[in-house]
Amino acid sequence: MKNSNNYHDETAKENILQLRKLQEELPRFCRQYFRGIEQTTAPRTRLAYAYDLGVFFEFLHKNNSALSKMDITEFPLSVLDQITKTDIEEYLEYLSYYVKDDGTEYTNDERGKRRKLASLRSFYNYFFRDEQIKSNPASLVPMPKLHDKEIVRLDPNEVAILLDQVEDGTKMTKSQMKFHDKTKVRDLALLTLLLGTGIRVSECVGLDISDVDFDNLAIKVRRKGGYEDVVYFGEEVEEALLSYLDQRKHMIPMSGHEDALFLSLQNRRMAVRSVENLVKKYASLVTTTKKITPHKLRSTYGTTLYQETGDIYLVADVLGHKDVNTTRKHYAAMKDDHKRKAAKTVKLREL
Repeated sequence: MKNSNNYHDETAKENILQLRKLQEELPRFCRQYFRGIEQTTAPRTRLAYAYDLGVFFEFLHKNNSALSKMDITEFPLSVLDQITKTDIEEYLEYLSYYVKDDGTEYTNDERGKRRKLASLRSFYNYFFRDEQIKSNPASLVPMPKLHDKEIVRLDPNEVAILLDQVEDGTKMTKSQMKFHDKTKVRDLALLTLLLGTGIRVSECVGLDISDVDFDNLAIKVRRKGGYEDVVYFGEEVEEALLSYLDQRKHMIPMSGHEDALFLSLQNRRMAVRSVENLVKKYASLVTTTKKITPHKLRSTYGTTLYQETGDIYLVADVLGHKDVNTTRKHYAAMKDDHKRKAAKTVKLREL
């Protein structure tokens, strides 16, 4: 029996290898930074920082006449002391829309800009605290303000229609129906699990068969940050999972994928992208006005749970939010909606 952590170990290894590859395209002094933060950050976080720093140094290479004459890998550490607060503000403006050398267009909203500025702040802080640079302009640039976004979620009737579509596929094309017959039991189990527990898509594809405990109606998931958590599910999820596992017994997984709960048509562990495409396919049959992703199914669960219980701490705990303020930021606005309904409901005089 393979270790149930194999999937997560393999993912971490892939991130580390990808990080090494990206570092070859960055200035050489960046390697010291990544070594310095290795003990306090996850491989996925360092990988995200590497992508973001790559964009920053490409911006400098394009927009600084002196730096454009040398290869990015040759940039000296002293470059960081030449960058001003204004340069970083111009960089954030550049992030709104830019085109890479291969012609690919990129855009960033406030959230994208915040992440890239956070990466830059971490980078500058490391060298500034180590007294290798004299200035820290990244700390002087305020974080872009986030505008509250309305929670996109499925309404209760849309959830029912979605699951009905997974079962019968009445709105599908003929070509879709060919695959649907082979995958509908798996798809129903997967979507019912996402909608019935609110787990993240990465947590879902990382599940092994041994992580499902039918005696306690629970699953063991690996949360962001690497810690394990137990999430409980109801009878609808139980029924869908049992039906799928009956079918799963007859599948012959590829080597290295024997433990995976959800298998692709190639009998490999399903990838996050595959689940994203699966959700998009079924959701498009239910609504054309909402862009439904696996994360929106998580929002659907969180919204329903909060509406039923009014307990923001319970929602935070079940969704695996370490900070309840994260949850409150997303769901507390719903209380105001209820208050507004109260104001409209009470009539003092009939008109």
